Amino acid sequence: MERQNQPTQKRGLTAIDGALALIALLLIVQMWLLTATLESYLAGHREVVLPAAIISGALFLVCAGLYLFVRRIDAEARAAQKKEEAPML
Repeated sequence: MERQNQPTQKRGLTAIDGALALIALLLIVQMWLLTATLESYLAGHREVVLPAAIISGALFLVCAGLYLFVRRIDAEARAAQKKEEAPML
């Protein structure tokens, strides 16, 4: 039984690793965007604030979606593990 479940667990872990790496990358981009926008705003370029806020909001939504994806995959893996560990009657 354990052998049969292993490829499914490996795929789940790979998906989680990829999603977390993408979240980290998106957060780095969001921090860079904040820095660049603040620098432009302080230099007197007020027109960059609204587009930067919209893009930052979109990045936040993508990160939130990836977080929900990771939670769903984790919940499925835990449910499969519990089902496997349950005693057969």
